[in-house]
Amino acid sequence: MQNRSCLPVTFLSLLLFAACTVPRPADVVYENAVIWTGQTDSSFAEAMAIEGGKILFIGPADSIEGYTGPNTETIDLGGAFVVPGLIDNHTHFLDGGFQLGRVELRPVRSRSAFTERIRLAARDLPDGRWVLGGNWDHEAWGGELPTREWIDRHTPDHPVFVTRLDLHMGLANTAALERAGITAATPDPDGGTIVRDPRTGEPTGVLKDEAMNLVYAVIPPPTEAEQDEALERAMQHALSKGVTQVHDMGQWSHLATYRRAHARDALRLRIYSFVPLATWQRLDSLVEAEGRGDAMLRWGGLKGFVDGSLGSTTAWFYEPYTDEPETAGLLVTDTTALRRRILRADNAGLQVAVHAIGDRANDWLLDVFAEAADQNGDRDRRFRIEHAQHLSRSAIRRFAGQGVIPSAQPYHAIDDGRWAEKRIGPERIQTTYPFRSLLDADAPLTFGSDWTVAPIDPLLGIYAAVTRRTIDGANPNGWVPEEKITVAEALRAYTRHNAYAGFQDDSLGTLERGKWADFVVLNRNLFDVRPASIDDVEVLRTVIAGVVRYEQ
Repeated sequence: MQNRSCLPVTFLSLLLFAACTVPRPADVVYENAVIWTGQTDSSFAEAMAIEGGKILFIGPADSIEGYTGPNTETIDLGGAFVVPGLIDNHTHFLDGGFQLGRVELRPVRSRSAFTERIRLAARDLPDGRWVLGGNWDHEAWGGELPTREWIDRHTPDHPVFVTRLDLHMGLANTAALERAGITAATPDPDGGTIVRDPRTGEPTGVLKDEAMNLVYAVIPPPTEAEQDEALERAMQHALSKGVTQVHDMGQWSHLATYRRAHARDALRLRIYSFVPLATWQRLDSLVEAEGRGDAMLRWGGLKGFVDGSLGSTTAWFYEPYTDEPETAGLLVTDTTALRRRILRADNAGLQVAVHAIGDRANDWLLDVFAEAADQNGDRDRRFRIEHAQHLSRSAIRRFAGQGVIPSAQPYHAIDDGRWAEKRIGPERIQTTYPFRSLLDADAPLTFGSDWTVAPIDPLLGIYAAVTRRTIDGANPNGWVPEEKITVAEALRAYTRHNAYAGFQDDSLGTLERGKWADFVVLNRNLFDVRPASIDDVEVLRTVIAGVVRYEQ
């Protein structure tokens, strides 16, 4: 009797399964492709059918015919290589859109070139308008910090503030310092440094970390129209690089910009918007009132800071810097306040992501995360450490054990690798950007760009993680080559692991039936090209929810 009573249920289940698997015409069919599904490292398909923005079928070419009907669009990809949508785990997205319209100093390699770019930028603006932008790197011309004297005579009628590429240091000219009220008598703010001339005590114009806020406070805020324009520039640029979603470490004004765009159906890629950790109560109220958004625009994450950056010698280490032994870095946020905010935000059920770069900063943060988990109880919290660059050996093992996500940006490794050893010596660089070690310890390593600090180009990130060849060409076999990873592992970090880091692994990150049809079409198979040629691969098409958002 027991078996007979089960028969109707079993039979019904089989009918339902059959109904779900019988082919039906799709909206779009992609065929003649090499599709890396991301479900496993060696999982490939040849064709894909899409219905209502989601994947209806993915598999061999000889099984796709039943999904084509009279209204089905069929697209022959001509043997192109397809990967799941590439997600960037850490951007300053709206800032990137603004930077695309401002002075760009990343290519500068000399004092004269720096000065000339600032001069030209000021020349093209009305008197009194701020010259903004930056991405300068003083290591590119030998390590000398710029000063306001470099640019003052070219900008008497324009306040200037241009940031270093890591966003932890900026240069202000005299006009900007005057507007901010910064003089020799101005004390260093907590968590920041006003760099001063050792002979006179006068500010040189360089401001580090929290000292930058003295100038930011007097820069006129952009209008809503200017923010909307910046978003449009940022989206177009990101889509051209194969980015289908960004995790944006921004401000409330940025979230408001994304919401305006979404309301008018102008949001063309997915955004997970993080806001400052100090505002956790405001975010908690928003989540309680309106939920966490939808598949295109989501919120519910908070971003905090422990320390500064390696390039600005403000990352927090146990031991002093090798080239600046008078400092071991600094704390950007008071640790008592930061710990309290983390504990309370986590207790409210919000996702917490915190910037930590130095080894001491990472160890401190792992301790606080462990305390929060113990105090607030078990739940799927997915704590994140943004950057996780310079780790103690014990920290590498702790990530997986505590379920903490290392949110890394691989391009930084081939950028900083040019000069990192002079900063922290040969021993500490052995656990710098330790991608291989983190994966071997079963940590859910995720990747992104930190744009505008680095280019928003996942292919460059994959190239960096796989080759670790520094951008100066000095390390053709890789800088700290023991930490190289494979192409499949790098792709996982940009897809499946990033979806997990944003609580979207049920709907994104791999190409499989029922998930959103987010994917990128490339002109070459990443598994066939030489690793050193990955940065030459081109994006042919970027698709989000089945809609082509970029096509070469």
